This record gives sequence, C-alpha cells and structure tokens, in this order.
Amino acid sequence: MKNKTIKILSSPSDIGKRIDIFLSEKLKEVTRSNIKKLINLKKVTVNSVIVEAQSKKIKKQDVIKINYQEEKINKILPSNKPIDIIFEDKDLIIVNKPQGMVVHPGAGNKKDTLVNILVGTYKKKLSNLGGSSRPGIVHRIDKDTSGLLVVAKNNLTHSGLGKQFSDHTIKRKYIALIWGVLRPLKGTIKTFIRRSQKNRQLMAADEFKGKKAITKYSILKVFNKKNIPKISLIEFELETGRTHQIRVHMIYKGTSILGDQKYRKKNIKFRKIDKIFERILNSFNGQVLHAATLGFSHPRNLEKVEFNTKLPLKFKKLVDYLENLKD
Repeated sequence: MKNKTIKILSSPSDIGKRIDIFLSEKLKEVTRSNIKKLINLKKVTVNSVIVEAQSKKIKKQDVIKINYQEEKINKILPSNKPIDIIFEDKDLIIVNKPQGMVVHPGAGNKKDTLVNILVGTYKKKLSNLGGSSRPGIVHRIDKDTSGLLVVAKNNLTHSGLGKQFSDHTIKRKYIALIWGVLRPLKGTIKTFIRRSQKNRQLMAADEFKGKKAITKYSILKVFNKKNIPKISLIEFELETGRTHQIRVHMIYKGTSILGDQKYRKKNIKFRKIDKIFERILNSFNGQVLHAATLGFSHPRNLEKVEFNTKLPLKFKKLVDYLENLKD
C-alpha cells in the first residue's frame, strides 16, 4: 500500500470552524463518515499535532495534513447476472435487490454479489469513495433482506448521499411479518445498539451504551388464523440506520421477524402448524423483510425523490395465503 498525504492551509474565513466541517468543505469527494474515521484513526494533524477530537477549532494559518494509505486494489470479477433496476440517471441507480444476494465481495463471497454485477454492467462508471471493493456502494442491506438500494455513479453523488445518510435525512421504510403483536400498535423504539457481548457476530440493544437507534413502527394487519401462531404485517420507518437495527429491535421487544435465523425467539416449536403456510415460509432463505421505500434529496439538484417497490413474489404469496385463509 502507498502512503498518501493531503496538505491544506487554513484561510481567514476558516477560523473557528470545527475540523470535521472544515475538511468536509475542502474535500468534497470524501464523505463526512470517512473524515470521522480518519480523525478517529489519528490520521489528521494540525501544525504536526494529532487531532484528538472532531470538535477541534481551526485557527489562523493552521497547516492541516491528512495521512492515509491508498487501499490495495483487489480485482473484482465482473458478472453478467441480471438485476432489477427501477430507476437510473447519469448520477445514480436505484436497485431492487433480491433476497439472498450479498451487496459486496467479502470472505466467502467473491462473485455474483451486487458489486460484481454492477462492475460487469457499468465497468468503471461508478464512484470510488467506498474503496476498490465497493464501487458505487453508498449503503447496504442484509444479504437475506430484499429491497431498494441507491448506487452512486460518481463521487459528487456518493458524497451528497453519504452526508444524508450521516445526517439521518434519508427516508427508509420496510415491510415485514413478525410473530405476535407489538403493543401499542403504533410506536417508536429508542435504544442504543452495540455489538453483542455473547456473540460478536451479532448486535444487541442496550439502554446505555452503543449508537443511538430509533425505529418507528406501525402494525398494518394482524392475522389470527387456525393452526398458525398470531402474525402481524408491520411497517417500519428508520430514523437511524444501525447494523441489523430492525431485527435487533424486534428481539428487544420480545419477538422476531418470520424466517430470521440469527435474531429470533429461541425454541419456537409448533404443536400443530398449517402445512401450506409452513411450506411457503420454509421457501425463504432468511427473514421476511423488504426495503420498500427509499427517499432522499437528489445530490445534483436537491430535488426530493422517492422510490417504492412492491413486495417480492414469495412475500406476497405468504401474505395472500394468510389473508385468504379462514379464521
């Protein structure tokens, strides 16, 4: 890896600004979250002194240096698999990701991820702010969650969208089926979320430590059918976007999303279960959770845009069966 240094001299108009705001203004191609990471990694100095806090104020004729290592470029294998693109312009792409597709390459997933497909279709016409292994990727949804993702074609778009995600101004709504019924039927869940102390691969809700997580929910319909446990069709709206946030908040509320193998009530056993329902549910390879709505200000003209997608066929089939089944 090659070391790289960016040097910036402050001007009179910069005096009094926070270092993170100063850098976000000067480095338009770098997202605020990446600037925060560079500061936390002690890669930013002012007059050769390491910056310890993002709140540090700029003074007259400060010399700011950002030191980092250029990422090793890993070749991404292009894929010609089709993807469902519901909107595209010269700046961004809105993708309807199917359940089971990984967003970017990682351990055990080197091909047929969304990134492999994007590279196969768009070659180098994608932003590179996310690094060589994540061209165009502004945000992610879990492998076994379906639904909408926005992909950036250029760094200006990526930076603009990244700021909206950091500021929690992105509109994101999800539809899911959960076991049981939440009380009240409409409400807001507020906790902190941090890595689980019992299993480092999972996240957990906490009353005091971690990152603030806020999930609004509304029960759309309750299914109380013979030989099937009570089930709710529920809509979530995220005010924050923490890892596994919805799934963690459901287990925090004493329930789980149907099909969720990681975050679920333990020892779920059915004495008697409707066989058709069971067969449809078992056809899912993960949680019955769909990212249905995505809204934001378009980075080029700041116009408000919103995209919606229908439930996937298997999800709809499960809902239709529950609706048509006699009580």
